[in-house]
Amino acid sequence: MERVCVYGSGNWGTTAAKIIGENITKLPNFDHKVSIYSHFETFDGVSLSDVINKTHENPKYLPGRKLPENVYATSDEKEALDGATMLVIVVPEQFLESSLRSIYKNIDGRRLKIISLIKGVYIYKDKIMTPTQVIEYALKVTPSVLCGANIANEIAGHEICESTLGSFIKSEADLWYSLFHSDYFRIRCIRDTYGIELCGALKNVVSVAAGIADGLGVGSNSKAAILRVGFKEMRQFIYHRHPYTPPEVFYESCGMADLVASSLGGRNHKIAVELVKTGKSFAELESEMLGGQKLQGPMTAKELYIFNKHEGITEKFPLFTTVYQIGYEKKDPSEIFNVLVGLKLE
Repeated sequence: MERVCVYGSGNWGTTAAKIIGENITKLPNFDHKVSIYSHFETFDGVSLSDVINKTHENPKYLPGRKLPENVYATSDEKEALDGATMLVIVVPEQFLESSLRSIYKNIDGRRLKIISLIKGVYIYKDKIMTPTQVIEYALKVTPSVLCGANIANEIAGHEICESTLGSFIKSEADLWYSLFHSDYFRIRCIRDTYGIELCGALKNVVSVAAGIADGLGVGSNSKAAILRVGFKEMRQFIYHRHPYTPPEVFYESCGMADLVASSLGGRNHKIAVELVKTGKSFAELESEMLGGQKLQGPMTAKELYIFNKHEGITEKFPLFTTVYQIGYEKKDPSEIFNVLVGLKLE
């Protein structure tokens, strides 16, 4: 009997629990109860997990969307993980390592089937690690990943969309597919994780570039050209790091679709528009618009620049480099269009 725990009660974690809760009652060999581990916090002075269980709604992170009655939340991590065989990890990337240490202490040596719904990568001066690699190192399992053009509020409202499920273990991919796939949330599987996760991180940098273009007030042609270069650099960088990435990664929801959705109005795009219009720094705008929360686009642009500089390849990625320079070195935003160059027939 499989038992599912969703580790994280934010916007996307709560939506994931909603999807699974709706699907799991139709599946044999599954415990129909779905637990959500909710880090202790309050809403109107009451424990958020208690509010979720009483109202069947997460008013803090997914207001107005009812959860199935078979979904319950707890801030007791051991209780949430008790008996779990399948674990959905949905925490901010900066909390992943500490979460994994805590998970390890509470699973009593059990080998869990794990899927990551985390977007982001860990870029150091001389190496890059994805969330599934961090999970694999900490828990000695081979995780799957779910990533795509997935705006949680729209999915929770049953608006049709796709997502990419990456896995190397077919039996586990089949189980995750059965938990997530529905008439409104269409899942497509690929035998990959690294390329999928890199797409999810790099598209944030390109969406900043798209926001810079929109902040300058240019038309669709100019913005489309920026997106073309950004998509090209995403593919080029991923193949530089992982030559065996399946080509379909770039044309599934985790690739092109996620890039388009993020560049039409995601938070990275919006903050870049304001960067151009106000002349303020990313840090100032994050403080004003997001209460100090760090966005992945600006952060990834900076980390990527440091990595590429160490590798001596900044010139191969002019758009990535220019986004960093505009955001952190006060380069004129209009120089984003210098990445558009002519090409003669050879």
